[in-house]
Amino acid sequence: MSNLGWYQIMTTMAKKVGGPLKLAGLLVGGGAVACGGAVAGGVAIKNKVAKKLDEKKHEAAAAVVHTVTTEGQSNEGLVFTVGDQFKVLEVDGDAALIEKLGDDNNPYFVSAEFLKSISDYE
Repeated sequence: MSNLGWYQIMTTMAKKVGGPLKLAGLLVGGGAVACGGAVAGGVAIKNKVAKKLDEKKHEAAAAVVHTVTTEGQSNEGLVFTVGDQFKVLEVDGDAALIEKLGDDNNPYFVSAEFLKSISDYE
């Protein structure tokens, strides 16, 4: 047994790969590849979690039932009477995709501003 320890291991490895500079390059390169993989994996996990949270947020918003408080007819011809209920499935700008409860012809696109004016939708 020698008392050289890690120095002896490092010199033996350096001889096998062609010198201390090549060994240092392999160690740095291997570390960079491992860290790059860890970062890429972390980003992928973050994106997947963010997507799931966004889906849950949309599901929670779609579960809210709104009630019509004022009669009205949308520009698209959809008639609402007092007491009608609807769920907002998706909103893009002023356009809202809704499901009118008790109606077989769902879904409908209507103005979000119109919904705010006739119901408790905010």
